[in-house]
Amino acid sequence: MYQLPSSYAPGDLVSTSTAALNSGYSVRSIITADLRAMAMAARDAGRPIQVVSAYRSYTQQAATFDYWVSIGGYQHALLTSARAGHSEHQLGTTLDFTSLGGAAPWTYSDWASTPAGGWMAANAWRHGFVMTYPRGETATACYSYEPWHYRYVGKPTAAAVHDSGMNLREAIWAAHGP
Repeated sequence: MYQLPSSYAPGDLVSTSTAALNSGYSVRSIITADLRAMAMAARDAGRPIQVVSAYRSYTQQAATFDYWVSIGGYQHALLTSARAGHSEHQLGTTLDFTSLGGAAPWTYSDWASTPAGGWMAANAWRHGFVMTYPRGETATACYSYEPWHYRYVGKPTAAAVHDSGMNLREAIWAAHGP
């Protein structure tokens, strides 16, 4: 239903290194203070994180989706990857995380059961980030469980989503309609 144009790119992208994380990825500058605070809190808790994906252009997302189609077919890809123009990553406020020095989070049976993944699941909302695709929520979140995929929505909204017990999509629908 909703789609970003192929030409959309945030004008304020900066390196994730500005948030005390590994470089090589871009995010909107408006999230860096809270992202930095979250990275530092995870590090202080002995659960350091690193970024494995952040902003993706329309073209990059088309290639990502095509890759997942080649791995598991179109119907499977629809559950595990967004089509170009439909990815939260194109917003520049969504990141995929893993444990510092760890493997890609999708290679674990459940990244949320790792020390860093468990810390993120319990604490990311305090810093304005929400796990977009929680376990058991595929029917309403529209994608399979991805415990590494977090979208920045700001502290007040993240707290409201956390307190509601709903996933992000349900909370948006409750507030604004589908």
